[in-house]
Amino acid sequence: MPRPVTLFTGQWADLPLAELAPLAKKMGYDGLELACWGDHFDVQAALKDDDYVKQKRELLDSHGLQCLAISNHLVGQAVCDNIDARHKSIVPAHVWGDGDPEGVRTRAAQEIIDTGHAAAKFGVKTVNGFTGSSVWHSIYAFPPTDQAYWTAGFEDFARRWTPILDSFDADDINFALEVHPTEIAFDLATSQRAIDAVGGHRRFGFNYDPSHLGYQHVDYVRFIRTFADRIFHVHMKDVWWGHGSGEVGVFGGHTDFGDARRYWDFRSVGRGDIKFEDVIVALNDIGYAGPLSVEWEDSRMDRVHGATESAAYVRRLDFPGSNVAFDAAFAKDKQ
Repeated sequence: MPRPVTLFTGQWADLPLAELAPLAKKMGYDGLELACWGDHFDVQAALKDDDYVKQKRELLDSHGLQCLAISNHLVGQAVCDNIDARHKSIVPAHVWGDGDPEGVRTRAAQEIIDTGHAAAKFGVKTVNGFTGSSVWHSIYAFPPTDQAYWTAGFEDFARRWTPILDSFDADDINFALEVHPTEIAFDLATSQRAIDAVGGHRRFGFNYDPSHLGYQHVDYVRFIRTFADRIFHVHMKDVWWGHGSGEVGVFGGHTDFGDARRYWDFRSVGRGDIKFEDVIVALNDIGYAGPLSVEWEDSRMDRVHGATESAAYVRRLDFPGSNVAFDAAFAKDKQ
């Protein structure tokens, strides 16, 4: 069976779910990966009100849509981050509270635990998200940064996330980190280090997104094969790099997305530099059977046009794997 093609709703949070659901179906999607912001999925409402969960499912069912994952990137970011004024705009008011950094981190951790409880109640097995990082700001390693400094950052991650992962385990839920600059893991080396930090916890894995690896010149196909047993979910998102004016490098130059000077920018699926054929082959090789979720981001394109063509592109690109060698029929006993 082909993998479900779903749409991540995070970039569509300005639309009520009742409006987005029929639009997503019209654009060609089999389901939605619901973001825990806007009105798409409210963690606390799901925990407090059985009717809330029932009504969400009924809304999706009425449009022939599945939901195989929910995502709480924004709150997850605050669990390990060095909290500043930017976080106030992305986390719920009850998580922000009085803005005291340690209080924000503690409340964010509890909200992610609650997200696992809500996912279980909703009948979803995967929560995607971010982790934040207390050491991302040291990425360039100046002032001189030794390994002990970074080790302390991974220890901080483990201390804050292990109780979350234990709670997810009790709920039979997987947490899938979207490997991404600003997170504790942003390439293969840091992903392995993050796994090691939490003792190989079985509930810690990845929401694979090649776009965040490609422009860093990280081997995004090798990532699939390296972490085959920890690919819990897949984002289909494209990016191009090397198309700017030469004024801005990979660090972004404090420019906005869509600025023509940028070295890299996100693109509608199939219009960037990611080799999605290689991605699909690798996913087939590891036996990944979960959804292919389009995270649509392209500052230069109308989003309905882009999301529509992305759904068609992914559906056309995907193909089932085979457990039969193509040359097996050459053998006489098979004829």
